[in-house]
Amino acid sequence: MNKLFLGPAEVAAFTAQVGVNKTSMNKAKAFVLAIFAGMFIGFAAYGSNTAVCNLLANGATFGVAKALQGFVFTVGLMLVLVAGAELFTGNSLILVAVLDKKVKFTAMLANWVLIWVGNLVGALLLVLVINGAGGLTAGGNMVGAISLKIAAGKAGMSFGAAFCSGILCNIIVCLAVWMSFAAQDVGSKLLAAGFPIMLFVVSGYEHSIANMTYLPLGILAKNNAAVVAKALEIGVSQGAIDNLGWGSMFGANLLPVTLGNIVGGACVVALAYWYVYLSGKKN
Repeated sequence: MNKLFLGPAEVAAFTAQVGVNKTSMNKAKAFVLAIFAGMFIGFAAYGSNTAVCNLLANGATFGVAKALQGFVFTVGLMLVLVAGAELFTGNSLILVAVLDKKVKFTAMLANWVLIWVGNLVGALLLVLVINGAGGLTAGGNMVGAISLKIAAGKAGMSFGAAFCSGILCNIIVCLAVWMSFAAQDVGSKLLAAGFPIMLFVVSGYEHSIANMTYLPLGILAKNNAAVVAKALEIGVSQGAIDNLGWGSMFGANLLPVTLGNIVGGACVVALAYWYVYLSGKKN
């Protein structure tokens, strides 16, 4: 009789083998899958913005908007897990294989760099096509205005706040991936991963790969005068808009959030579960 799910110790062993597989993959193929992951998460980011554009403009419906935003965003990780793609934040779990002496530390770092860059390429390509399709002017420019509001808020975070938010985010994301490994069928994988992802979005935590879409959407929206006028109308300050740019995207957000994601996923989830379930055991 097939098991319905793997226990935590079995998931830990499985995660170590996944780390071996990821670091052994052909680099060109891994890069293609990383581009896909950037696009998949980007679809979720844009879709979630569109779903809540009117609700999020109204402070009285903020909670409802975040719940809906989280629900829509779950599709991104579902696509990654089931369709197949390489996502930087989930690959933080490769540390389990490193600690279990199945993968070299340098191989893990090389994978992280390759996948992060691939995710960025995928996200940027998607944003360009969305903009070309008129996605930022949808809803009477409200989608662009909300995208600008969200991006400006992310670019205006302090380094420490972005870093800590990145830690919290990837604790939850890596737990979602961890639980999906326990599931033995597609439906169970989606349920196991979906609810944690919804939780991190509702909580407002920072995900580096999602921000590779959120921030460029806002930067491109900033170039449309009608969208900017709508953003000012819903309360986005001119100063916040002026601060948003490629420099603040990388320096004020992606850098601290990426570091925080590594700490949350690798130094918290991967390290803790390796210690509990695999340390001291013979391979």
